[in-house]
Amino acid sequence: MSADELRAERRARGPLGRLGAFLAAVAVSAWNAAMDGLGGAILWGERWLFDGKKALYGLAVTRMLFGAAMLGLLLANFGTRLYTFGSGSAWNGEMAEPRSDFPRIWVFSLFHAVAADDVWFTVCYVLLMGLAVLFILGWRFRIVLPVFFVGWVGFIEMNDMVGDQSDNMQRIALILLFFADPAARWSLDARRRARRGEWFPAGSSPAQLGTVLHNLSLVALVAQVCFVYVSGGLYKAQGEPWAGGWAVYDPLSTMRFGTWPALSELMTTWGPAVAIASWGSILLQIAFPLMLLTRPTRLVALAGILSFHIAIGVVMGLPWFSLTMIAIDAVFIRDRSWRRLAAGVRRRWRESGAPPSALPAAAGAE
Repeated sequence: MSADELRAERRARGPLGRLGAFLAAVAVSAWNAAMDGLGGAILWGERWLFDGKKALYGLAVTRMLFGAAMLGLLLANFGTRLYTFGSGSAWNGEMAEPRSDFPRIWVFSLFHAVAADDVWFTVCYVLLMGLAVLFILGWRFRIVLPVFFVGWVGFIEMNDMVGDQSDNMQRIALILLFFADPAARWSLDARRRARRGEWFPAGSSPAQLGTVLHNLSLVALVAQVCFVYVSGGLYKAQGEPWAGGWAVYDPLSTMRFGTWPALSELMTTWGPAVAIASWGSILLQIAFPLMLLTRPTRLVALAGILSFHIAIGVVMGLPWFSLTMIAIDAVFIRDRSWRRLAAGVRRRWRESGAPPSALPAAAGAE
């Protein structure tokens, strides 16, 4: 059709016909753009799932910090283990009638079964400490993880009165680690793989399945921690102490959480600082998932949440809870950042052991 014929046809349509054609063209263009965007998102998701395991260094840090938190709790309570978890805790009634359902499940009932026997309880306690060390080192992780998980859950549920919310996060995260590969970096397993190679050839079906399960477990872990932060922030916002800005003051004024009275008094002396800390924690928790979307805001979010947990661990005397949450937050730091940090630490370590006369020459060579 010639150009003159096209112009004649458009004039014949009239205003309504031209408007309808315009709207139809807009609708078709919008539909095509939406389908292109959806196709691009699906393609990106497929590449993300199948093109290698993500956050290997971050999950390695999660593994080590998790093990450090659990080993630290075991070491800190070793002197009072019998009173806190063993035969000396019979006064709380949990030895006769556990409050948790876990000791009633046979696979988690080991510590409950030996609680009245101080010798066997101590043996199991020391074995659990040894498993925590193997967990940190990443030795035969696929075997150690389920054994350690069963022992840890059975142990930590011996006395509900001394637990905190880190217990729940540890259980959830450990279950998700069953499907991930936290020992792929910075572990004894990683050294063995480097010598002998991977279990399955790259590109094989088992290797692809392992990659997908690893990345999906990472997504589930990220979703869980974001849910904890956002739900906690929204719950806080409903309370009058948080809305009024004095919520930080209340726990630091108690004997249980004011573990450093002088430090607590110093932090709560200036009213505006208490209000800023109260409201800042709410805003940080609620906005945390959105702040992860861009690099500048992600840095602010990670620095803020790290400071938040360090303050809780030091000032309120909850180090194992804080270390558990910091361990999970490690997955939000990219692998290249962890590699750069590790390279910097190794370089500083080598320089610290080099003779002073060799340092300028090494610096010039770099």
